[in-house]
Amino acid sequence: MIRQLINLTVFKNFFRSASAGGFILLFFVAVSLLVANSPLSSQLETLLATEIGGRPAGIDLQYSLLLWVNDGLMAIFFLLVGLEIKRELIEGELASVRQASLPVLAAIGGVVVPALIYHAINNNSETAAGWGIPMATDIAFAIGILSILGRRVPLGLRIFLTALAIVDDLVAIVVIAVFYSEELHVDALLYAGGIFALLIVFNKLGIKSLVFYLIPGAVMWYFVHHSGVHATIAGVLTALTVPTNPTADESPLEKLEHAIVKPVNFLIMPIFAFVNTNIQFEAGMLQGLTNKLGLGILLGLCLGKPLGILVMSWLAVKLKISSLPEGVQWGQMLGVGLLAGVGFTMSIFIALLSFSNQEWQTNAKFAILVASLISGLAGFLVLKKAIGNLKA
Repeated sequence: MIRQLINLTVFKNFFRSASAGGFILLFFVAVSLLVANSPLSSQLETLLATEIGGRPAGIDLQYSLLLWVNDGLMAIFFLLVGLEIKRELIEGELASVRQASLPVLAAIGGVVVPALIYHAINNNSETAAGWGIPMATDIAFAIGILSILGRRVPLGLRIFLTALAIVDDLVAIVVIAVFYSEELHVDALLYAGGIFALLIVFNKLGIKSLVFYLIPGAVMWYFVHHSGVHATIAGVLTALTVPTNPTADESPLEKLEHAIVKPVNFLIMPIFAFVNTNIQFEAGMLQGLTNKLGLGILLGLCLGKPLGILVMSWLAVKLKISSLPEGVQWGQMLGVGLLAGVGFTMSIFIALLSFSNQEWQTNAKFAILVASLISGLAGFLVLKKAIGNLKA
């Protein structure tokens, strides 16, 4: 079998910018919290509620600034996620059963166990719909924390965490599409499906110009938005049709990924964090961490994530389905499992879809923030010790 050449340049660029993006994301989270707890908080709320856009020729494109961020800009984020998923399936860590088995099985454990923990705590309660919140891993924050340890981190561990987070995102996308969509409008859904079919035809015809995918993709976003399925799914569907290849030659997919990875990590995700982390600290908020909603999120992210990832990884290795990445030991896997509990961006996104109640949204965001801080710090300390012991 001829070994296929893999273009690692895009992966390296993605890793570098995602890790740097994690630090920028953290900065904007801090700024958002400061603004929310300052005299500027009311002005920020007014700004986010301001409607922009219009209704040219009956096309409804007039939405609040907050909706444009959460449904519009985040569609570009999901476009990047979709591109990364497809590239990994074609040429990366998910390209073969043997390669994909460990991160895929670990990711499954890392989404099922937190969801079960949340469900067990919140079953038959008003907050039961939030079971998807602790399933997610924030790839920017997780890689950002891992990158602090520098070159001491084994390459196999970095790739494992990236592949794990990508599979995690894929599961989150499916969960959002199936469980967190509103009442479906069949006509809009059919129009979106027709455009998606057209994009597949473009791919089969070998059309490589990105214009033929991005412009119809934007139109598909409009119809998906009006169909009841969350609009960000249009970004993923568009990404899956963009042509790629398993060689070292830059494909249209890699070209597009290279073009948007920095804007997503340095602009879109910080904006999302800024407009959605504006939590006003109030008396009794810490007590909210001990109610069903808070406990479900805290235990799901801080305990369920590492437990699910470690147990499934151990079973995969024990049953000889997979093997640990080269140079990686179980102590480091524990550290990565803890880092996966940093669920910030995607967890907040799912929390906003789960609840219309403002108080529950605020409690969920605060619990996500606390759980992510605990998971990030614990993961960093465990990894630092595990890598230090290995070097010694």
